[in-house]
Amino acid sequence: MSKKQITVLLAEDHTVVREGFRKLLELEDDLEVVGEAKDGRQAVALAKKLRPAVVVMDIAMPLLNGLEATREILKAVPGTRILILTAHGDDEYVKNATESGAVGFLLKQASARVLSAGIREVNKGHTFFGPFMAKRLPERERKSLDRAGRSKPRKDRLTSREMEVIQLIAEGKANKQIAAELDIGMKTVEKHRERLMAKLNIHDTAGLTRYAISAGIIESSVQVTII
Repeated sequence: MSKKQITVLLAEDHTVVREGFRKLLELEDDLEVVGEAKDGRQAVALAKKLRPAVVVMDIAMPLLNGLEATREILKAVPGTRILILTAHGDDEYVKNATESGAVGFLLKQASARVLSAGIREVNKGHTFFGPFMAKRLPERERKSLDRAGRSKPRKDRLTSREMEVIQLIAEGKANKQIAAELDIGMKTVEKHRERLMAKLNIHDTAGLTRYAISAGIIESSVQVTII
């Protein structure tokens, strides 16, 4: 039996979905699933340990969302390629994903053939957007991707810490809980809230939550179909 060449880490918090992806990919002779992560922090830890060629990354995950996990993985393992797989295909999701360093974007409704093709393409150093997403991503956006596959960050892009804070806010955590989760002081949390509202021109917690949902930091609901 020939040795599988492309190592893959699956990062997805829904067990049934993650297991489904594994079974689909294991049917391919040249793909090997070397690990599975159920949250963003575990994805980062496993990527550092396993150094997979490709990470198939969900955006909305507990503890650390897929966008921040992508940034952290690329800092630690720059040779790894990130393929975003999500239930949502809004333009904002694609922008945020490419700015984080992802080089591919697929909907979870994509067929096994398209998913496998996407993994192979990003492993070769190419960018890959599924048929549906390629139509939605403007040509100028695709051309703006650099050799690493990431687009130039916008001036209003949130910092890593701000992304963590807004995720916890959107998940309904109080300042005290956020401070404990991130091991920072209450006053620091309050300053982050103020900066988030100023940067995003949002004036209440409900607005921050809506932004987190629209940007794919968290999901309000998940509907998945594996074809």
